[in-house]
Amino acid sequence: MTEETPGFEEKPDVPSGADDAAEAAETPSEEGSAVPAGDAAQTAGLTAQLDQLRSALGERTADLQRLQAEYQNYRRRVERDRVTVKEIAIAGLLTELLPVLDDVGRARDHGELVGGFKSVAESLETVVAKMGLQQFGKEGEPFDPTIHEALMHSYAPDVTETTCVAILQPGYRIGERTIRPARVAVAEPQPGATPAAKEEKSADEESGGPEEG
Repeated sequence: MTEETPGFEEKPDVPSGADDAAEAAETPSEEGSAVPAGDAAQTAGLTAQLDQLRSALGERTADLQRLQAEYQNYRRRVERDRVTVKEIAIAGLLTELLPVLDDVGRARDHGELVGGFKSVAESLETVVAKMGLQQFGKEGEPFDPTIHEALMHSYAPDVTETTCVAILQPGYRIGERTIRPARVAVAEPQPGATPAAKEEKSADEESGGPEEG
């Protein structure tokens, strides 16, 4: 009979690594338990990137709006300068033609504007009018030193203020730009006539107006 060693039980042969696999099956996976934390970190990272993109987009939008405003201002300045240069060029050309227009005016006053010369003169006046040239200065209008140049001075009893009594040379303007003032002879009220007129006006006001005949 074969003697058996007490307390020793024979176990079937188990392939190597089986025990490790069993332990691994029983032990919870550390990677599986860490997945939620990884998702949160990834979400936080994406949120931060989105905030950065939004901030960068806001800065680029502000830069674009600023550049657009600067461009609009630049266009307005260029247009304004272009108009100014054009007006200066036209004013320079028309200033050179003013003596010719003066000759035309004198010829018309003396009845010499006839025949072919009349046709040429009228064509010239039409062209300069299309270019914006305007003539001003009339007898009887009040003297304005900003648009009139007084070459002669006198006194007159029939005026109540300094008045243009003769236009020696008409003035010319382009729009609001005066390229030559009107050269005029002016008359002022007679010394002593103004106080009399004031006394008469004061008497009329006290009596309620001039008496009716």
